[in-house]
Amino acid sequence: MSRIGMTLSRHIMEQQRSDPGATGALTGLLTQIALAAKVIAREVNKAGLVNILGFTGEQNVQGEQVTKLDVFAHQTMVEALEASGHVCALASEEAPEPILPGPDQRQGPYVVLFDPLDGSSNIDLNITIGTIFSIQRKVSPGADATIADLLQPGASQVAAGYVVYGSSTMFVYTVGHGVHGYTLDPTLGEFLMSHENMRMPQRGSTYSANEGNYHAWSPGVRQYVDSLKDPKRKPYKGRYVGTLVADFHRTLLTGGIFLYPADMSDPQKPAGKLRLLYEASPLAFVAQQAGGRASTGSEDILQLQPERLHQRVPLLIGSTEDVTTAEGYIRQAG
Repeated sequence: MSRIGMTLSRHIMEQQRSDPGATGALTGLLTQIALAAKVIAREVNKAGLVNILGFTGEQNVQGEQVTKLDVFAHQTMVEALEASGHVCALASEEAPEPILPGPDQRQGPYVVLFDPLDGSSNIDLNITIGTIFSIQRKVSPGADATIADLLQPGASQVAAGYVVYGSSTMFVYTVGHGVHGYTLDPTLGEFLMSHENMRMPQRGSTYSANEGNYHAWSPGVRQYVDSLKDPKRKPYKGRYVGTLVADFHRTLLTGGIFLYPADMSDPQKPAGKLRLLYEASPLAFVAQQAGGRASTGSEDILQLQPERLHQRVPLLIGSTEDVTTAEGYIRQAG
């Protein structure tokens, strides 16, 4: 039976009822994230009409310029998640240290890591942006969370997803049983299922990469991308938005591969640009649940043991056969 048109809240509740061990805590978290997404979407949609465009003049822990919408999205996510009463710790791309609930706030068994506003550099240009989130269970003993609760491999995620703020607002998530997409109906103020059981083709015909960095890539990555444009075979189409959520969302729907390899010309950033815990790991979980893969080029993203909150990694993500082929080029080139 198709669930197209079902509200997100109803589907989350149905999933909870199908799990005899469910307590409702994860349901509450996902509901709060959806609420935060609606609030952020409202501000994004009127950003040109109110004083919320532009930079704050500050830099985040990544050394990047902070936009006013970055700050708003971060605060909205923190407030929504703390209000749920189901978290013992949060970690945000915009915060240098973990965020712990106050002494007067109820704590729960989960930790949430998130990129509150992916694609910040595109905000003022009215280009698609998004939010990415990852949910893990607390694993340390005792009442209080520790850094070990936040530094868990992606394979242990219990839920992950993202929100796309574009021509429409879409909420895409998985709890380890397939991937579903919901589109926000602004007349109802509800996310309605629009994409049930999303599956990524085993091979696509599109690649997504910032080719301005071509000469900084390793020989294997350059050879792979060159092969995609080989006129002797049907070339892949090149598509690149510059917002990870937008580029991944297209790849999820149509197949292919997104690449953000390491910058081999910069010894200070040999590991790559994208953050493992806030970007690569949650999207890798979504990709896996949709039949795809994610890799650093040599290692499975979901098997990586994080070493620090703001760790960066190279990322190849998309259709299984495309990612495997890219890994082969990198391996052969040494």
